[in-house]
Formats: sequence, structure tokens, C-alpha cells
Amino acid sequence: LKPKAFIAENVRGLMSMDGGGALDMIVADLGAIGYQVSFQLYKAMEWGVPQTRERVIIVGVRNDIPAFEHSLPDPKRPIVSLKEAIKDLEKKGEGEVSAHKWSKAKKNIGQGNSICKADKPGPTMRAEHHGNIEFHYSLGRRLSAREAARIQSFPDDMEYIPSISAAYKQIGNAVPPVLAWHVGQALKKHLDKYSK
Repeated sequence: LKPKAFIAENVRGLMSMDGGGALDMIVADLGAIGYQVSFQLYKAMEWGVPQTRERVIIVGVRNDIPAFEHSLPDPKRPIVSLKEAIKDLEKKGEGEVSAHKWSKAKKNIGQGNSICKADKPGPTMRAEHHGNIEFHYSLGRRLSAREAARIQSFPDDMEYIPSISAAYKQIGNAVPPVLAWHVGQALKKHLDKYSK
């Protein structure tokens, strides 16, 4: 189809996979089919997302369009803490708000068994946690799916089906909408300026 541009996303580890060779191969392969490709590591918390998530954003534009340059975050943009993002949900009972239900997995060893810090951005929301999503900073329970969605920057009217387990997975698999918006707006501006 040869679109004018594309955006792709992957985990930070892609930059070091095979000594950087995996990402080099992706760039070379996309270059061979007519795209100029640039990539940058984005820290979601620097873009208004209350989460420590880091992702490689890859943008390609067709060779007939000038190369895309990634934006840098605004250093004046405040970092949003976990408490700022989810505090209003503390007094809501389970199920009182859509998707405000949480895993009942007991504390054990391994990933996702830490207690979040209220004054820091939330942890990276993972798709595969098998119930081991992190614990709320003050309530002695795991984060709810609605809280996880807030940490990912999804709006509260976003619905998740068919289950809370599926909701956690959908949320964790997603690119934070606020981060995606910033990248998308930068690419739109670039295309508006340079493409016909």
C-alpha cells in the first residue's frame, strides 16, 4: 500500500537486542522498501503519562518526504504522580466504577509484587502479570483495572470486556494514548508541512 508514513512501537530492549543488530535490521529492511526510518526512546512520564513506561517509537516516512525528526518532551511539563492520577478512586468500592475491580492474587515473589509509591509515577503496566499487578500505595490490595487504565492514560469511559483479567491484558498491551497522541500530532504536523 505504501502509506506516506507509519508509526511502530516496541520495548526498550529492542535497542540492545542482538547488540543493536535487530533494530539496525528493521531500519535497513524498511529502508529497502522505500522508507526513511527514525527511532527514539520515549519515557512516558515525560509526556504527561503517570507511568515509568519506556518504549522505542519508530517512525518511517516515504523517501519522497523529508525525514521525520522526533520531538523532545517539554521540560516544563510536570511529572504526574500515581496519587494525582488515581486518588479519587480510593473511596470507590469494588465495581462502583466501571472496571474498578482488582486481582485477589496474594503477595509472592517476583514481578508485580511491590507496593507502588504514591509520589512517583506508576509502574509500567504489563500485559502478562498473571494476577501479579502491583499493590496500591495505601489500600493493601492490587491496583484495579480502572487504576491501571488511568496509569496508561486511558479515559474513564473506556470499557473493557469480557473480564478484568482481559482488561489488564488489553491495558498492558496498549501504547499510552497520551503518548501516542503526542507522537501522532508531531507526525501529522510533519506530513502537513511536507507531503502533497
